[in-house]
This record gives sequence, structure tokens and C-alpha cells, in this order.
Amino acid sequence: MIEMMIFREQFENALIASRHLNLISINKINDVLNDIAEAAIEKTDFILLENQKDLDLMDSSDPKYDRLKLTKDRIAGIANDILNVASLPSPLGKTLSETTRPNGLKISKVRVPFGVIGIIYEARPNVTFDVFALCLKSGNACILKGGSDAINSNRAIVSIIHKVLAEAGIDVNTLTLLPAGREATTELLNAQGFVDLLIPRGSQSLIDYVRQNATIPVIETGAGICHTYFDESGDSGKGRVIVNNAKTRRVSVCNALDCLIIHDSRLSDLPYIAGLLPDSNVEIFADSESFKALKGKYPSQLLKPATEDSFGTEFLSYKMSIRTVASFDEALEHITRYSSKHSEAIISEDKHNINLFLKMVDASSVYVNASTAFTDGAQFGLGAEIGISTQKLHARGPMALDELTSYKWLIEGDGQIRP
Repeated sequence: MIEMMIFREQFENALIASRHLNLISINKINDVLNDIAEAAIEKTDFILLENQKDLDLMDSSDPKYDRLKLTKDRIAGIANDILNVASLPSPLGKTLSETTRPNGLKISKVRVPFGVIGIIYEARPNVTFDVFALCLKSGNACILKGGSDAINSNRAIVSIIHKVLAEAGIDVNTLTLLPAGREATTELLNAQGFVDLLIPRGSQSLIDYVRQNATIPVIETGAGICHTYFDESGDSGKGRVIVNNAKTRRVSVCNALDCLIIHDSRLSDLPYIAGLLPDSNVEIFADSESFKALKGKYPSQLLKPATEDSFGTEFLSYKMSIRTVASFDEALEHITRYSSKHSEAIISEDKHNINLFLKMVDASSVYVNASTAFTDGAQFGLGAEIGISTQKLHARGPMALDELTSYKWLIEGDGQIRP
């Protein structure tokens, strides 16, 4: 009971802080974000020290290890993302539509903050910085529930942000970090009247749990089971670098390549297309036809026969599957069956197939002759993202500033009454 009262007080404080944000100028918000970016760089050693405490408790072979790990370069990148958010125009107060009715009423539809946004996430301390920056710029208070895997990292980051907020005279309850226990998760999932929107970021099991148990609105940032289809007309040079980049650039992210689909007429090109992957020790689970094409031309210790479990799997590691298809339609069928509707790509020079792929593939981001590694807010010019939505209500794909706002109707009159 005491814990429930503590959580309720934290939720109430966040709600109050969210109302105060409406009165803070965008110039001051931008100054605070710039100061936080500067503080992140200045406190890099402190952040890395606390991050190492978390890393020491995790097996380095765990797929989450890379997500948990912070480095000097990664912190510099995070700081740059915060600066990007500060430089972007604010969505708040933007008029989406405006009309004057015959009776003289002026009716406007304008962007406004949600109010309080809750985030439940796993071993991703970068999310703490990213979420706060986006929420602050979009006028929202945020309540964060990180995992126990990153508790030291998150506490360090929040302490830095709180110091900047306090120095700027902004309520520190604009950012709340809940403890890592299950009780906090349960209370956040049921924070009706306090939290306007909940966004889970992490494994499919986490997302499913939040969706099934929350009594407040949820936007899913789903798992990424991502495919790249090498079409009959695909350029092998493009395919070679795209596949390697999509798979190996950073394997622990949700937009990393999980399955290469290849037209059977291009199997002779497969050893070349996969030729850069051994440099990163990528383990391939190949169906019978692609296995034959790669046998003797790909390191034997890295080449294994695919099973049905090899498809529809988000590997989050240096592993991928290959499926051979006899037609464009068969490729679409495979994607439709196994896709998580996150990011899908085609490598093709056939305009008809390209246009059909763009129309028929049901995913938040659909690529032509490019790596799926680009699906995040920074690469789309959005500054940073709070998550990649795989659903279709309210937001889809990278969720940045606009997606963290709702709207309201403003009606201005001069004494009009309804007959």
C-alpha cells in the first residue's frame, strides 16, 4: 500500500509538471536541450562508469549487451541527436486546419501535447536521453520504467538531466524514473487519469505483455522481423553492400536484416551477394537451394541448413536466414506470412516490380535499393525517435515530435448560439 501511494504521488507530480510545460517558451526548451547535450558530453566518464556496472552483470553474448553498452562515440551521437531535436521546429500550436462557418464561428484544429507519456523499455540507456528530449520538445512530461539491466546507467543519465532542469527552473518531475521492479510496471500500466499514452520498447514478449495488461492507451513499437528481397532483375553490386550493411551495421537494432529472399534465377550470384558477410562471422541458415549455391563458397562453419524456425525470427545477432523463391508473388507471400510490418526492402531494377512491392508490402517502412538500417528518426530527418510504431492507429514508423502530439479544436465566436 505504501508503494502504491508513492507511485501515485510520482504520477500526480508528473501530471502537474506537464501542465507547467505549457507555459515555457520554445526558446527556453531549446536552451535546456542544448545544455543537456553539453552535460552529456561533460559527464561522459561518469555515464560510462555507471554503464560498466550494468555491463558487468550481463553476459557479453546476450543480444541485449550491445544495446546496453555505451561508448564515448555513442554518447557523442546521443548528444548530437539532442542538438538535432533542439534545432527542429516545434509542432506545438501548429494549425492543422482552419475554417470559418457561415454563422461566423472560426474553427481551428491545432497540435497540442499528449500531457504525460509513459515509456517501458529494456536494456537501452540511450532511450532515456532520446525519450526525454523528444517529450520535452513536444511539451510532454515523461515517466520512464527502464529494466533492471540498465538501472545504474539510467539513474546516472536522469541525475544529469534533473540537474540541468533544476538550474533552468523547470520542475524536475518533468522526467520521472521509476524503480526497476515489477510493482512499478503494474502501477504504470494502470495509471488511469495520470498517464495519457504508454509506449513499450523492447522484446516482443515485453510489448505483448504491455498490450495485454495496460488499461491506458498503448502504441506498439513492435519487433523488427525484416526482409530484403533480391529480385530477378536486382543489381548484384547494390545487393552485396545493401545486404551486408542491413545485417552487420548494428545487429541488435530492430531494423537489422533477418531474412534475405532471393529469386532462384539469381542463385549463381548469391556467393557474391553474401561475400562480405563472413568478415563479420555472420551465420547463415539457408534453405536447400540457397545452401547448395553457397556450399563450398561460404565458410562451412557459418553455413547451416534452415529449419522452419529460421524464418519469422528476429535474430538480433550475427545470424540471418535465406529463402529461395521462384517468383515475385512467392516473395510477397513469404513477407506477408513472416513480416512484423516494420521494415521491408526490394533490390530490383524492374520498375513494375518495384511499384508493385511499394503498393503491396504492408510495413511501416518500405525500401527500394537501400538498406533497412535507415529506419530511425535521425536518418529520416526527424532528429531522433521515441520508437518505431508497427501499428496503424495514430502513428506508424518512426515516432518523433509530430507523433508525440495530439490535437484539439479551438472555436472562436462573437456571441453565436445554436438555434
